[in-house]
Amino acid sequence: MDKKIEVAVLIGSDSDLPIVSETLKLFEQFSVSYSVNVASAHRTPLFVRDSVKQAVSRGAKVFIAAAGMSAALPGVIASETILPVIGIPIDGKNLSGMDSLFSIVQMPPSIPVACVSIGKAGAINAAVLALQMLAISDKAIAKKLEKYRVNIAKTILEKDEKLNKIGYVKYIEGMKK
Repeated sequence: MDKKIEVAVLIGSDSDLPIVSETLKLFEQFSVSYSVNVASAHRTPLFVRDSVKQAVSRGAKVFIAAAGMSAALPGVIASETILPVIGIPIDGKNLSGMDSLFSIVQMPPSIPVACVSIGKAGAINAAVLALQMLAISDKAIAKKLEKYRVNIAKTILEKDEKLNKIGYVKYIEGMKK
């Protein structure tokens, strides 16, 4: 039997992997087991169905699907499972990810997909949302999430202190380096 997983991540194209790597980094930071598959809703529909079934049999509790253009992948996954599905819209060349966003967020009644923001921010938010779902029944993940949020706040406060110490001109110059 394949290794147990908590989250199954499917990407519509290998070109989505650099963005989704932000998701995977957070799972590694939180010691959350995951799988990653390239699976196209339109070009490999049977593989998508098999990947969902296999992930469920391996213990997946949440799915994350990243897709660009028509972004059907999250919806197709949602049609194959009762588990939560989080969709990450990938920025595209022509419509800057708006096509993906609309495709993911406009699901028909009774087949929901949680949709996060477009691109890298969405990849991070998808991981955090999945971690929050897992934290409902896993106190260790919940504690790590609390610490993560404290560290995020600390980073912002440090930036504020630096800005007020050196002024906005020097701060911006430092950002360019």
